[in-house]
Amino acid sequence: MKTMLDRDAIVAHAGFNRWLVPPAALAIHCCIGMAYGFSVFWLPLTRAIGVSSSVVCKDMTLLDALFTTTCDWRVADLGWMYTLFFVLLGSSAAIWGGWVERQGPRKAGLVSALCWCGGMLISAVGIITHQLWIMWIGSGVIGGIGLGLGYISPVSTLIKWFPDRRGMATGMAIMGFGGGAMIGAPLAEALMGTFRSATSVGVWQTFVVMALIYTVFMLGGAFGYRIPPAGWRPEGWTPPAAKATITSGHVHIDNAHKTPQFWLIWAVLCLNVSAGIGVIGVASPMLQEIFAGTLIGKDGVAFGALDKTQLGAIAVVAAGFTGLLSLFNIAGRFFWASLSDHIGRKATYCTFFLLGVALYAGAPWAAHTGGLALFVAMFCVILSMYGGGFATVPAYLADKFGTQFVSAIHGRILTAWSTAGIIGPVVVNYIRQAQIDAGVPRAQVYDQTLYILAGFLVLGLICTLLIRPVASRWFMSDAEVAAMQVKVEVEVARDTGIGSGGFNATAVLAWLVVGVPMLAGAYVTLRSAAVLFR
Repeated sequence: MKTMLDRDAIVAHAGFNRWLVPPAALAIHCCIGMAYGFSVFWLPLTRAIGVSSSVVCKDMTLLDALFTTTCDWRVADLGWMYTLFFVLLGSSAAIWGGWVERQGPRKAGLVSALCWCGGMLISAVGIITHQLWIMWIGSGVIGGIGLGLGYISPVSTLIKWFPDRRGMATGMAIMGFGGGAMIGAPLAEALMGTFRSATSVGVWQTFVVMALIYTVFMLGGAFGYRIPPAGWRPEGWTPPAAKATITSGHVHIDNAHKTPQFWLIWAVLCLNVSAGIGVIGVASPMLQEIFAGTLIGKDGVAFGALDKTQLGAIAVVAAGFTGLLSLFNIAGRFFWASLSDHIGRKATYCTFFLLGVALYAGAPWAAHTGGLALFVAMFCVILSMYGGGFATVPAYLADKFGTQFVSAIHGRILTAWSTAGIIGPVVVNYIRQAQIDAGVPRAQVYDQTLYILAGFLVLGLICTLLIRPVASRWFMSDAEVAAMQVKVEVEVARDTGIGSGGFNATAVLAWLVVGVPMLAGAYVTLRSAAVLFR
């Protein structure tokens, strides 16, 4: 087993096609991306004991909820899983990023599969025994570690396989993380429907089945990883003339955080994600409260004037809105990252912030004028840039710090995501509640929040403009780099057709394995979003 997982053992040999690596990365990212879709389990789990209705215990504290076996959990208790997911994702990626770089993507992918899928199995035990703390440890802590390792596992590998298209390569993989919920949520709904009975809401059985399915896909992805020999480059491709914005050197992981560029990029990611994740968290209530009766043909009817049936109807429309945002989040990861290969990373982030400021600041005007289609379009673009920020940052790091430790540096940068996961929702939720408490009409409670988020993006633009090339004193010597790279003759690697072949039959099959589920998820999402345009 050591030989199969060892970094030296997964160096590509003659005839290997580099287009097999992105589907391997997608197989892992589509599975761990279900973290975004875990909310599909919350309402059924609030009836885990009562099944048909919740067994409510008044005055139950969060500590009580962790250990109770007689009271059903609340959505607020279960929602802490999200915090654990993204805090552990960022921290585990930061802590073990160097280990991933040393051991290679296959071993990291295997550990990610064991943690993520094993965590789901542990959570199933927590549901059976009705112990929330077991769920937190299973999916939240252990699964969160799997998220971090799986998220960064392909980054360095893809950048080395596609030096000619760094942004596109990482965009393809990270697109899968955004699409995980699009695939997993409908699957979970179908499985819970199958397993639901008079004595069970069907969630623990769904966890077990999904863990088994994800294990197959994630192991397939992990064992599909290969790394190129040291110094390999695509056939017929020569590096472009040196650019000040793209380094040819490599910064050691121990020195990256000592540079101002690291912290500026950290701030850029944090501010972009804070704005986007704040919107994601309130997308459904925001649309309902702003447009209210307009969503169901009752123009001018405020949110508070709608009856229970009408509230249910606008909730369905809002669900379509969140699905559409998810689709643009996914598409943006590939589109913007690929575009960055042509216009540059700095120009891409400047576009995010300049366009984002205009859209966030203009959204209240679109809302007050009743422009539903314009409002929806604005937030679709906003969410595409949110996803694009994630997908573009690995290539940006490679441009500034080199490729030798890019996975490890990326892991540390992801602590910005953990920070943003707290800042964004807190700002949006607390300001919204303060506006409601002050008596502001529901249709206007998001105005101040959107202006503040626009201010975040102004700060992000300033940070982006301050980013400069890394000083040469931080680069490793050629001898240090050579000592760390896999010892394979470069000349042989170039002469044996490694990485060539384009989309041959094997590559097409690999892409179909991951592409068909993604297309099916996109179809379900578009079908649910169609209610917006009826």
